[in-house]
Amino acid sequence: MPSNNPDAKNASGLTPTETRSLKERKPESYEEPILKGIKELYTSNPTDRTYNIYAKSAVFHDPIGVAEGQDSIRSQFNALAKLFPRADIPRFRLLENPASVPKSTILIDQDVAYYRDPKASSPTKTVNSLLTLETNDQHQITRHTEEWDHKRETDSSDGFFGMINENRKKLTAGITGFFVKPDETK
Repeated sequence: MPSNNPDAKNASGLTPTETRSLKERKPESYEEPILKGIKELYTSNPTDRTYNIYAKSAVFHDPIGVAEGQDSIRSQFNALAKLFPRADIPRFRLLENPASVPKSTILIDQDVAYYRDPKASSPTKTVNSLLTLETNDQHQITRHTEEWDHKRETDSSDGFFGMINENRKKLTAGITGFFVKPDETK
């Protein structure tokens, strides 16, 4: 659940206004496989190799769920591909990191158009989001946070209701993992 406070800092440590105003940049060579994998995930076209962008213990947190571990993340995106067999990315911007954001963090501003009917001429829903990808020394994602409209996601640090929301997200991810196994694709 996104925060109602427009000045709440998102996963990048910046406000939504600040992240939206960041300039676009060219990728470093070590970032290219990560960006390719992210595009495969968000266009509902993941392959087995796509998930190699994640460390085994990586965490994926979005407004719907919190997936812990590579297999759980795989289940989340494989479920997304079943729900939306077609997704297009009409806008994908790799953002410059301000001095306050470590170089090992990748910031992406993207719009994803989701289609329930892959033959439809217009999307079912288009979502703008900020992706904050924290990486390790092996250039694998250790934490992938997706925040719709760049708005901070609530978690257990937000008190009782934040704790309830975070536990609901973990339960959602667990249920998805139960019904969609990590090795299932479209």
